[in-house]
Amino acid sequence: MCRDKSCDTLVFVEVKTRSSEAYGQAAEAVNMAKQRLITRGALAWLRLLDNPDILSRFDVVEVYFEREKARFNLIRDAFPISDPYLS
Repeated sequence: MCRDKSCDTLVFVEVKTRSSEAYGQAAEAVNMAKQRLITRGALAWLRLLDNPDILSRFDVVEVYFEREKARFNLIRDAFPISDPYLS
């Protein structure tokens, strides 16, 4: 979790690491089941903060380690809050 101060948003970040893109992009591992789990955790965290009136979003960071070099890809607003948790 982090805060994007440029837009005063609480950001829940899922990081996925791969050694290459040979078998697809790392973000593909953040499927619907994983999104529901992340959403559930985010809502639990917000409840611990007494449900503040704050913007939030879900990002995914892909990390690829290829030939001893790391490459990062940030996907902002990677997915919306999961359907079962919409109010």
